[in-house]
Amino acid sequence: MHNMTEQVVKETEDAFLHVYNRFHVVFDHGEGVRLYDIDGKEYLDFGAGIAVMGLGYGHEKYTKALTDQTRKLLHTSNLFYTMPAHNAALKLKKVSGMDRVFFTNSGTEAIEGALKLAKKHANLAGKKDYNIVAMNKSFHGRSTGALAVTGDEHYREPFYPLLPNIRFIDYNDTQALIANVDDNTACVIMETVQGEGGIYPATPEFIETARRLCDEHDAFLILDEIQCGVGRTGKMFAFQSYGIKPDIITCAKALGCGVPVGAFLCTQRAATMVPGDHGTTYGGNPFACAAVDAVLDIFEEENIVEKAAEVAKYLWATLDKIKDDFDIVKEHRGMGLMQGLEFVPDVKSGDVVAKALARGLILIGAGSNTVRFLPPLVITEADVDAMDAILRKVLTEIK
Repeated sequence: MHNMTEQVVKETEDAFLHVYNRFHVVFDHGEGVRLYDIDGKEYLDFGAGIAVMGLGYGHEKYTKALTDQTRKLLHTSNLFYTMPAHNAALKLKKVSGMDRVFFTNSGTEAIEGALKLAKKHANLAGKKDYNIVAMNKSFHGRSTGALAVTGDEHYREPFYPLLPNIRFIDYNDTQALIANVDDNTACVIMETVQGEGGIYPATPEFIETARRLCDEHDAFLILDEIQCGVGRTGKMFAFQSYGIKPDIITCAKALGCGVPVGAFLCTQRAATMVPGDHGTTYGGNPFACAAVDAVLDIFEEENIVEKAAEVAKYLWATLDKIKDDFDIVKEHRGMGLMQGLEFVPDVKSGDVVAKALARGLILIGAGSNTVRFLPPLVITEADVDAMDAILRKVLTEIK
């Protein structure tokens, strides 16, 4: 390791609260779908900053839109209207089919807002001690509300007590869903494709049953599309592949393609909050909304979602061939450019990720045995081939 890298790592660790075990790489800049560290080493990025950098690095129109906005206006507060917020909201409504938008600073904040909509409705409907149905192996964020519906005891246990009356069921277990949703349910919350839990798409039966039960019991269906939304799965939003419409969706990550911005969107029926019920200082400010506005324009102009769906087929075939060629690969799952390889139990995802990083390939773990492939949506088949060559070397070394 370079002396400069060692110094930066040590000084950063001495300054930061230690909640991450970071890889000892100091990134300096990116171009396209590649990152470069302070020593000039090149890395092929199949993590996209955990599904954030949908347009890759240095996209000219995106960069210009942000540069132009910094010269005009960064912040005014939500006491006033701005054109970037107006433009972003209208475009987001159009691509999602939802009626109302609230911009946040993050995905976690979007989850908090979504839960508040459901809780407000439950109170208005006279549901006493209402329950929330959530999923095992889910991940919704680190704030106490989002944590309460995150289906991993390891994350929740140090911070009890959390929200009461959360009913956790196994994802894609339709019978458990039927058994747990009742007239006292406020909402069902689930990722349309589970990310950190191991890349599990919802089955049509499961998501259709969730929609039907919420209708029957006057509950809201909240779909967390923070990781799987904004073009990641071959549609603008993953739920659009299922022919159902949620009451509330949350999104973030690729919504800003690097600028911290999230949103929760809802139907008119789910728009339960009134002035004073919710707010944010930075959320929806002109700079963040200029990013959203630019992202949605570029997605449309450059057919980003359609092109990503095509490359996704090539990635699928490539990873399927790896699964066939290596006995240590147990299963291949996913949708669009959100795919995962699950390894046999004695092959840890952390080892695969670390060995790939050493060879200049960025991957992300999901649980102890699954590796996620979340590249920028602008990757090409040549980039997939480059990934394939590195990964095969890594897996041969492990095998």
